[in-house]
Amino acid sequence: MSIPTWLSCAVVAGERETLGGTIVETENFHAHQDVAYPIPGLVIVAAKRHVKCLDELSEDEAAEFMQIVRRIRCQQRESLGIEHVYYFYNEDTTHHFHLWLVPRMTWMQSFGRSVESLRPVLLHAKTRMNTPEHLAEVVRCVGVLRSALSACAH
Repeated sequence: MSIPTWLSCAVVAGERETLGGTIVETENFHAHQDVAYPIPGLVIVAAKRHVKCLDELSEDEAAEFMQIVRRIRCQQRESLGIEHVYYFYNEDTTHHFHLWLVPRMTWMQSFGRSVESLRPVLLHAKTRMNTPEHLAEVVRCVGVLRSALSACAH
């Protein structure tokens, strides 16, 4: 088996492990912690099929996608205490459609409160939050979400 060209391909194919492992996986989607940005509770929901836009999902995929996103968001709030998230996706990707659920944490206030703050927040996490202690917290949160989602599987 050849290694996929894109990181998302490798992740959804199970050829590349993400920090803490898979959060939830269905026939059509794979949810995991972002590989580059170690923010506790940050989740990416990626389509397994190669589509770039939301409207390219079938009706069944779209319904499944929304159910997964809602379940993850519920557990971000209930199990991790995350009150607010930024939802982010872009259609100019060359690979798998994916949605980011980026938690709004207290430490992010110094970067502002608009969508414009998202890039500096992500860069800060990437360059300054790769300590063993912080990565352990990210892995803990992945485990909490995985356990909570498997306990309340729909």
